[in-house]
Amino acid sequence: MAKYLVEVYHSAEKNKFLRTIQIFLISGSHFLTHADWGCLDGEHKAWFVKDVDRKEDTLQIMPPYYRNNTKIIKLSTLNLQDVERFLKQHS
Repeated sequence: MAKYLVEVYHSAEKNKFLRTIQIFLISGSHFLTHADWGCLDGEHKAWFVKDVDRKEDTLQIMPPYYRNNTKIIKLSTLNLQDVERFLKQHS
C-alpha cells in the first residue's frame, strides 16, 4: 500500500467554504471528517493522508462534486541510502 496526501481546493466565498466543510463533516468518511483545513489562514484547501493500493482509489472517498478540485500526491520516505543511490544513478 502507498501513502497519499490528498489536497482539496474549495471556494473562498464564505457560504461556499462553510458548505464544503459541512459536506465533509456529514459525509461519514473518517478521512473527510478528520481533514485539516487552511481556511482560517486564507488557504482554502483541505488536506488528509490516506493509505491505498492505487492513487485513483483516493478519489472514491471524495464527494463527486470535489473530485475535479482534488490533487493527489504520493508520499515517500527517503533515507541517506536512497539519496546516495539516486546520486550514483544521475552521475
